[in-house]
Amino acid sequence: MPLEAGLLEILACPACHAPLREEADAEPNPELVCESQSCGLAYPVRDGIPVLLVDEARRPA
Repeated sequence: MPLEAGLLEILACPACHAPLREEADAEPNPELVCESQSCGLAYPVRDGIPVLLVDEARRPA
């Protein structure tokens, strides 16, 4: 389930405050990915709710 565009516009990475983008190809496990080159954390979306906790984020591969 995609997030509303208005919600995605106001969300930011809690670690570096860069914008987040919705990862389109992560269908079974949707994620919001930080757009910063230095950060790049991926935050899970559970039941349509973004979990913006650094401890829950996946580090870039």
